[in-house]
Amino acid sequence: MCKEDEKNKLISPKKIDIKGFSNFQFQAAYLAYSEAYDKATDPEIKKYLNQNIIELRENKIDYQTFYRNINQYRSIDSSQLRYRSNIKTQSKSRWRNQMRKIEREKRYEK
Repeated sequence: MCKEDEKNKLISPKKIDIKGFSNFQFQAAYLAYSEAYDKATDPEIKKYLNQNIIELRENKIDYQTFYRNINQYRSIDSSQLRYRSNIKTQSKSRWRNQMRKIEREKRYEK
């Protein structure tokens, strides 16, 4: 088994390092690629991810296609989903009345 692991490490494609990109969309795509590449263990998946980032850099595919292709290899942390809650709003007059009440209670607590 150790020999097979060593062969996989030798065969495993290297992560593509792209420096000096000034396009924000491409930088975000590269970060998504990097995250997926680091979590992938199969050399075929890494090769597929490399192919997608190269095609994106050469404008052969668009960003939507790129994210669609690599989305299955990215994992979304459950802590990111936890913060999606409903925002409770309040009218300005209701907020002012509530603040006045709080101030009044503070004043007369003494």
